[in-house]
Amino acid sequence: MRAVLTRVASASVIIDGKVNGKIGRGFLILLGVGPEDTKADATKLAEKLLSLRIFCDEAGKMNLGLEAVGGRVLVVSQFTLYGSVRKGRRPSFTGAADPSRAIPLYEFFLSECARLGYPPQHGEFGADMQVESVNDGPVTLVVDSAELA
Repeated sequence: MRAVLTRVASASVIIDGKVNGKIGRGFLILLGVGPEDTKADATKLAEKLLSLRIFCDEAGKMNLGLEAVGGRVLVVSQFTLYGSVRKGRRPSFTGAADPSRAIPLYEFFLSECARLGYPPQHGEFGADMQVESVNDGPVTLVVDSAELA
């Protein structure tokens, strides 16, 4: 699984002109699912992301996590994280998992966030969504579950 995590002052996802999910301070997580990903990958990624200490303490050092700042989580499915621009000018998305595999893992990732104490606001898998965010810092990390210890 791949995630782009952004520390935000606020973020929201809009579907068909209606706000589907909205948070204040916290993490916006764009989540992609690959064809070989498993529930273990989802658990490992959720645990890593939600435990990151990337909020600044009073000394200005990144030392605080979500719990310390009362942060929340917004998760948006993003199959394009597995896009390839290696050939031609149009991206190929054959590296992304098929929806029959991706949807259950996306939903499992959401449940893992809740299990870890951060029930996420979220988008809708496969929907045309508008994502708004006010990046804080900016601080943005790209994390792949295959690279986690």
